[in-house]
Amino acid sequence: MQTPQRGSTDIIPTEIAGTLDGLFRERVRRSPRMIAYRDYDRSSGKWRDLTWEQMDEGVARWQAALSRESLSPGDRVALMLRNCPEWVMFEHAALRLGLVIVPLYTADRAENAAYILRDAGIKVLLLEELAQWQALSEACNPIGALVRVITIQSRPEKIDDGLVLAMHDWLPEKAEAVQYVNHDPHQLATIIYTSGTLGRPKGVMLSHHNILTNAHGCSQGVPVWRDDLLLSFLPLSHTFERTAGYYVPMMCGATVAYARSIQQLQEDLLIIRPTILVSVPRIYERVYAGIRAKLAEGPALNRKLFASAVETGYSRFEYQQGRGSWRLSHLLWPLLEMLVARKVMVKLGGRLRGAMSGGAALSAEVSRVFIGLGLPILQGYGMTESSPVVSSNTFEDNVPSSVGRPIPGVDVKLGESSALLIRGPNVMLGYWNDPEATHAVLAPDGWLNSGDIARIDEHGRITITGRLKEIIVMSTGEKVSPVDMEAAILRDSLFEQVMLVGEGRSYLGALVVLNSSHWESVSRQYDLDRDWQHLLQNQKLEEILLTRITHQIREFPGYAKVYRAALMPEPWTIENDMLTPTLKLRRARVLDRYKAEVARLYEGH
Repeated sequence: MQTPQRGSTDIIPTEIAGTLDGLFRERVRRSPRMIAYRDYDRSSGKWRDLTWEQMDEGVARWQAALSRESLSPGDRVALMLRNCPEWVMFEHAALRLGLVIVPLYTADRAENAAYILRDAGIKVLLLEELAQWQALSEACNPIGALVRVITIQSRPEKIDDGLVLAMHDWLPEKAEAVQYVNHDPHQLATIIYTSGTLGRPKGVMLSHHNILTNAHGCSQGVPVWRDDLLLSFLPLSHTFERTAGYYVPMMCGATVAYARSIQQLQEDLLIIRPTILVSVPRIYERVYAGIRAKLAEGPALNRKLFASAVETGYSRFEYQQGRGSWRLSHLLWPLLEMLVARKVMVKLGGRLRGAMSGGAALSAEVSRVFIGLGLPILQGYGMTESSPVVSSNTFEDNVPSSVGRPIPGVDVKLGESSALLIRGPNVMLGYWNDPEATHAVLAPDGWLNSGDIARIDEHGRITITGRLKEIIVMSTGEKVSPVDMEAAILRDSLFEQVMLVGEGRSYLGALVVLNSSHWESVSRQYDLDRDWQHLLQNQKLEEILLTRITHQIREFPGYAKVYRAALMPEPWTIENDMLTPTLKLRRARVLDRYKAEVARLYEGH
């Protein structure tokens, strides 16, 4: 195996790559024997390494199989698959043939996935197992344009319709001579359906050039080294993971390891020991909640030591960033690092040199804690329509309350109502089969309206302050951005989920879902029923919830006070249609489902 020097880079320029499949071929040419991917082989029960050369051989086999399906360039093919090397092989085999990739979320409801299959006119579908097809076929009747369904795990002996085949029966033993379809970098490469918080998902059309330029811009702002190892656990159907956790490492020659599951993430961190983590805020919030829970159970000295480590570490960080002065307490850092910080970092694998957070806002407190402990979390901002990254903090200029400056090649400005406007080679081609929706957000001169409200400071750093469609306008005329307040409330580990209400009302209310494990200790403290579902309208519990909520939002303006709280009978999940596959809250669905609970919050007002 080739062994790169630590810190060395080997970035493939956009012009040399040309297309996404061209990027893959160039990486194979440059690094044939370097480890490309590491994953857990479920049949052998062991982790396996695949070189770029081996991946290329696999892609050729997948391409040969796809070539037999009588597909034409521009046809759409989809995959509903966990993160694994086969995901990559299927995509690049399809791209070589000029096909268009449509990724589906494995956790999505069958009805949503079936809608996408019909809307995109999918010809070939790759699935994890037969059970997925059984659920989809019930929701997707008729099957539309489908000519082939392939399953990774199951051998569908019981199905004799000529449509469904197991991967091992479909793939040839050896590939034939590989044929490449020469296509324009500006042609459509993928259609990524948005999560649909406000109705049906829309298909975002991205070209090869859109994604390549975005990946290159990311690599310029946050360098990825050839000896970096990334742990991939966000679904590859999520644009953030696909660009930052898949194409950026490919462009830079790093290795990607695929986690077995979110449930096994803690164990996989210890096994893989990644150097870079790409995640949404919820993962960092859960780790932090676990730390807080453990500290709460231990002696007061541990809590004081932890607070001192965070305070000292963050002060050092501000000094190193040029925003703070040197303090005598910094001399204590080696001791605090040994006693506190290193123990936390070891649980994350012990080798992380950086972490990226995107997809939603990361609370300042969580960011401050990890940075204070020595893990620089770089928060960024983006959207599927911009391939997705628009801006990011960097190691040299990291202001946790912001989402950083625009990455190279991307321009931003503020439009009407302080909406963030975006322009650059990363901006989408438009929405699939929806010119009206395209026209609503994409101006003729190329500016994309993000729908997010922002501030841009004198240094060019962006701070997202709310979303136009999510702003709560109270009857008093005051406007409240619920996202920041909800993030603040969730700092209390008692709350698993929270949604603010109050549109057209004189005060704010909160719908909350409790964390069952933390409720046990709270219930003992206040002598309440350990089953909180028996307390849905209990006045004493509501007073406890309001006290804790008020404590977390004390830094917000006085008009943004929460006066009532309603306890929800069940968590909000993808399965009950309260969350999108990207775990965003479907606010309209929650409001509709719990109309009676919301009405009770405003009885007499």
